[in-house]
Amino acid sequence: MKRWIGPLAGFIACGLLVPGASAQSKGEVVVYCSVLNEWCLAASQAFERKTGVKVILNVKGSGEVGAQLRAEASNPRADVWWGGTGDPHLAAAEADLTVAYKPAALGELHPWAVKQWEQSGGKTIGIYAGVLGFTWNTELIASKKLQAPKCWADLTRAEFRDEIQMSNPSSSGTAYTALATLIQVMGEDKAFGYLKGLHRNISQYTRSGPAPVRNAARAETMIGIIFLHDAVAEANEGFPLATAAPCEGTGYEIGSMSLVKGGRNPDNAKLWYEWSLSAEAQSLAKENKSFQVPSNRSAAAHPKAPRLEDIKLVDYDFAKYGSSEERKRIVSRWEQEVGMLPK
Repeated sequence: MKRWIGPLAGFIACGLLVPGASAQSKGEVVVYCSVLNEWCLAASQAFERKTGVKVILNVKGSGEVGAQLRAEASNPRADVWWGGTGDPHLAAAEADLTVAYKPAALGELHPWAVKQWEQSGGKTIGIYAGVLGFTWNTELIASKKLQAPKCWADLTRAEFRDEIQMSNPSSSGTAYTALATLIQVMGEDKAFGYLKGLHRNISQYTRSGPAPVRNAARAETMIGIIFLHDAVAEANEGFPLATAAPCEGTGYEIGSMSLVKGGRNPDNAKLWYEWSLSAEAQSLAKENKSFQVPSNRSAAAHPKAPRLEDIKLVDYDFAKYGSSEERKRIVSRWEQEVGMLPK
């Protein structure tokens, strides 16, 4: 989905936080955006006001953007890839689809965001963190007198037959994070045995990661395997959703940002990059239905955002599971051993 942002109403000519930005800034920047529409639009409009640079948005899931960058490698159309799970960003860095850049704000970021930058050779950086978990429709659970899931093991219970949705790891960074998480929690062969058992309870593998949240919110499914912040966003709108982080331990994403190699507007791309790491820019998330943990230590997170320190997190190996070879191998195994199973 491509959105063209309308003409600028004006921009701030002084007090800019973005190094190098000025009232003379002009031109455009093409941003492939892998966060929620509201946040994409709010960020692009704020950046336009700040710099005078027109933003052209293309909003897609991280798995889709990764594939699109590979397809466009000989003729890049984007300048910046903003948001989405970090694993495909790392794979893009490995495939030489993105370029290294050292931002001025590096010292303002949480260690997990800086580590992402270091592991990629400076080609991608963390802009937020999000925890993998479950959501469920509290009214559906209550109407069937079922106990809500709190652990990975609970999702394979017989009473949840055809009551669960997760996204498809071929197109969704959320689902790939789930595969990599289960492998790190259980070991690979046990994890795939678990996924085969879970398949019996899956009603649909959706194309995008947030889709199971929306479907659970609207009682189209009982349970979704999701990033917790997406479910918190729907619950904040009044939908009957509750969440849990799996008791055995869970993984997390480092939502990332990368500069596209060969982009046509490299200077404006760097302006976006620097601005996006500022506390001012990252604080926009809480005002636009986004509940991730921001990477800038001074940014204001929403009070309902999941607290990383309260959740049992695995020591997620971003370097291993962010490699294109490992991603391709794991997704291929899932397609052959799980995705093709009959229902």
